[in-house]
Amino acid sequence: MTVNRTLQKEKTRRLIIGAAFQLLGQDRDYSSISLREVSREAGLAANSFYRHFEDMEELGLTLVDESGVALRQLMRKARQRISEQSDVIRISVETFMQYIYKNPNLFYLLLRVRTGASLAFRKAVSRELQYCITELADYIQQTQGYAAVDAKIQAEAMVIVVFNAGAEALDCKPVELKRLTEKAITQLRFIARGADQFLKVQR
Repeated sequence: MTVNRTLQKEKTRRLIIGAAFQLLGQDRDYSSISLREVSREAGLAANSFYRHFEDMEELGLTLVDESGVALRQLMRKARQRISEQSDVIRISVETFMQYIYKNPNLFYLLLRVRTGASLAFRKAVSRELQYCITELADYIQQTQGYAAVDAKIQAEAMVIVVFNAGAEALDCKPVELKRLTEKAITQLRFIARGADQFLKVQR
């Protein structure tokens, strides 16, 4: 396969993925989207779909994976901008909430398939959340000096709070987004300070 052909194949694959994300929204669940709709949105013949994905389930699992990767990359970049004087919780939550506000379809997918009928989708979302928890736990362990098990417990609580805040933020107005953001920041600070105090007592 020539380089140009490889690039064209990847470009077409990206068109299909982008089209599927575009069709998601407040009134559209992934299970209600058809292969023909995705192909039409991508400007392709339906038969072209099968050159890139076996079926809609494989495409859906790819979307879940892409969503998880995008969120993890976002939070890594947020952490990289943090200096010793920065408020890590505020920067992380504000970055996350603004991204969800501007890219709601990505979060619609994760939120809906997390509790949907497909076991494969539920497992995929659970796996992506675990990746987020693991990365955050590693960060907490490195910066706070916690034991791995303690860092993971704190990370799990924080990821649940942020994920739920993102779900509430979908389709809200800017003033409501600010309120939800501040609420999540306060909740995470409670978790962080509570963990710190709890571990001091344990020692």
